[in-house]
Amino acid sequence: MNELVERPSVDGDTLELARVEAQMAMLAANIRASTRSTAAVIDPTLEPFGLALLRVLARRGESHASVVADVLAVDRSMISRQAKLLCSLGLVETRVDPLDGRARFLALTPLATEKLAEVRRNRTALVHRRLSRWTPAELDQFATLLERLNEPE
Repeated sequence: MNELVERPSVDGDTLELARVEAQMAMLAANIRASTRSTAAVIDPTLEPFGLALLRVLARRGESHASVVADVLAVDRSMISRQAKLLCSLGLVETRVDPLDGRARFLALTPLATEKLAEVRRNRTALVHRRLSRWTPAELDQFATLLERLNEPE
């Protein structure tokens, strides 16, 4: 006869789930710290959100501010404020959309492109350093599990 084995629990969760949650919280903290230090390598006054905006532009190329806002799931006013700061640092340039004079395109400057390449070359990010020691099979398995975790319900 197969009996259900009751798993020990912590506040109603299994120990395994509690362990996963604790490790995810630690990963999130490591990512936040790594993002802060990476942003500081680019410019000491660069905020983590500014780095996120730069990375979106690096992946997508020149983009409307509204598209960047959608990708980052923030209000357009946040993009506008951050774009002004990034422009003042010489990392982003803007131009008016010729088809809609109210809309603006955001693009990386050559300086931003070089700084992001420098960060990638130096692998200063903690998570990158640690993952670089994993085998391709381990990275594939991890990516698969993360994709599963991030699937919409």
